[in-house]
Amino acid sequence: MSNTVAEFRQLHHNTTPLQLPNAWDAASARLFESLDAAAIATTSAGLAWSLGYADGRTLPAEEVVAAAARMTRILNIPLSVDLENGYSDDPKVVADNVMRLVAVGVAGINIEDGSDEPALLVYKIEAIRNAISKAGADLFINARSDLFLADLLSPSELVDESIARGKLYASAGADGWFLPGIKLADDIAAVVDNIALPLNTMAWPGLADAATLGKLGVRRLSAGAAISQAIWGQAKQLAQDFLKTGRSDPLSTGAMSYAQMQDLFSTH
Repeated sequence: MSNTVAEFRQLHHNTTPLQLPNAWDAASARLFESLDAAAIATTSAGLAWSLGYADGRTLPAEEVVAAAARMTRILNIPLSVDLENGYSDDPKVVADNVMRLVAVGVAGINIEDGSDEPALLVYKIEAIRNAISKAGADLFINARSDLFLADLLSPSELVDESIARGKLYASAGADGWFLPGIKLADDIAAVVDNIALPLNTMAWPGLADAATLGKLGVRRLSAGAAISQAIWGQAKQLAQDFLKTGRSDPLSTGAMSYAQMQDLFSTH
């Protein structure tokens, strides 16, 4: 998988956005690869839930590394891992966590500012980039901000602050700029026009489709936790029905067969 970082970086320069159906475990990652996904990214929320943790920077870094290792073992396409805030406020610790992911073959990461001061993410990106350079390695760093997703500022301030932070993180060494929650065409166009980094949006009610987003200049579209939430919503309905009625037939409706599941892993 030595060429995956270069391959992954190139996927952000097509006119149609790179579409990432975010995985939460090795099975979902392998399934999405079998459906001809060009790359796999994780959902930090889905991954946390699948491992028994609440979303929101509570997942131990070693759990993230172990999950990533399980995915890279079976994938033949690039993997990007959502690392939330790097699971530390210390840039050196964050860089160490990232290098553990590099060691298991990860091609990219997401790292966020959240409610932290932008300067802290700058220090983290710089520390990561320095560690990667010293190791003679490579990594796609996707800087993420939840300015839109969490309504961290008034609506009139969101675009200007997104542009300011995007420029700041680009100068620190980021390769991409992720703004989940941005959905208005004018807002997207303004960010694209003012930031050199490829813009990543996230599937969201009211967001245009991939083809339209591509025309606006978006270069990456993530599903986020949506697919995992949909799957667990279906699991809830099936389990409720089974516990209430004991019926077997509904459990096979729309299910992948045992043989199909086994085939996903037959060469691994």
